[in-house]
Amino acid sequence: MTPRLSAVPVYLNAIGTAVPDHDIHHAFIGWARSRVDPASARLFDRMAARSGIAHRWSVLPPTLRDLPDTTPGSPVDAGGFYATVPHPGTADRMAIYAEAAPRLAIDAIGTLQDEMALGSITHLVVASCTGFVAPGIDQIIARKIGLSSSVERLLIGFMGCYAAIVALRSARHIVRSDPDARVLVVTVELSTLHLQAVSEIEPLLAMLQFGDGAAAALVTAEPIGFELQAPFATTLPDSEALIRWDITDAGFAMHLSGEVPGRIAQALTDPAFRAAASGGQPAETIDGWAVHAGGRSILDAVTHAMALQPDALDASRAVLADNGNMSSATLMFVLKRLLTGPRIERGVALAFGPGLAAEGLGFRSAP
Repeated sequence: MTPRLSAVPVYLNAIGTAVPDHDIHHAFIGWARSRVDPASARLFDRMAARSGIAHRWSVLPPTLRDLPDTTPGSPVDAGGFYATVPHPGTADRMAIYAEAAPRLAIDAIGTLQDEMALGSITHLVVASCTGFVAPGIDQIIARKIGLSSSVERLLIGFMGCYAAIVALRSARHIVRSDPDARVLVVTVELSTLHLQAVSEIEPLLAMLQFGDGAAAALVTAEPIGFELQAPFATTLPDSEALIRWDITDAGFAMHLSGEVPGRIAQALTDPAFRAAASGGQPAETIDGWAVHAGGRSILDAVTHAMALQPDALDASRAVLADNGNMSSATLMFVLKRLLTGPRIERGVALAFGPGLAAEGLGFRSAP
C-alpha cells in the first residue's frame, strides 16, 4: 500500500512583498504609443486607459551609468537601457536578471521578516520565469541570506503566472510529509527586462501590463495565517497557443492573445470546467477570492462568468492598479492583502497561465 501524506494542516503564515523604486508605467505607454500606426492610435489610447493599471515598477534605472544621476528619464529615454537600436540582447538582459532578481527577492524576504521570525528554514522554493542563471537564483538567495547548505531547494521555472500556486502547493506537500518543515517560498519576476521592439497593437498592449515584483512567504504547520487546502488544476482544450513565451536573441517575447479573457469566460460557463477551476466549491459559498491579476479583462471575465459580487475581486484589482501584472509574484501580493482583511472561511486562490491552464488551491483563515 502506498503511504499517505500526513493529514496535518499546513499554513501560509505570512507574506512579504517588494517592488523596485522606479515607476515606468507612463513612460512605457508613451514609448508604445509612438510605435502604433496612427490609424490605431485612438484604439490604443482607449485600451491603455481601460487597463486598470496606474503604476508598474522596474529594476531598470532611468538612465545608463555614463549619464549624471540627476538626469531625468526612463529606460526608453535617451541613455536608458532601451534607447539603443536594436534593443540590448538576451545576454545583457540576463546579466541584469542575475544581479537584480536575487536582490529584489531578498528585499521581499526582509519585509517577511518584519512580519514574523523565520526560524530555522528547512526548505527553499523559488519560482521565476523571467530569467535564467546558473547557479540558480535559489542558490544565490540561500547563500546571501545565510541559509544552511543543507536546506533543500526547489526552483520552479518558466511556468508563468500560476507558478505561485505551484510553489505553495509544493510547500504544502513538503509540510504534509514533514510537519517540522519550515518552507520559505519566493516568487520573483523582472518582466520589464523583456520589452520588444514591435509595432502591432496587441503585443504592445500585452507588454504594457507587466511589471517587476517579488514576494516571500513562510509555510509551516504552525496555525497562523491561512490554512492551505486541497490544490486543483485544469487546462482549456486547444488553447496552448494563447499564452506563450518565445526565447529570442532580444529577450523573452511574450505572446498574450486578446482571446484569453473571452476563452476563460466561455470555459467557466461549462459546469465541469467551472467546478475544476474553483476546487469543486460553488462560487456562491466562497467568501475569499485571490485571483491572479492578469489584467482587467481577465478579472472582469471571472467576475461575470462566476456571477461574483462587484467587490469580490477588490484585492486583485488593487494589486493590478498598484503594480500591474508581475507574473508569478502577483497572486502572492493578492494573498497578502487578504491576510490583513476580514476572516475567510472558504477561500479560493486561482491563476491562469501558459497552457492555457488554471491552477489553484483552497484556503481559509487559521482557527
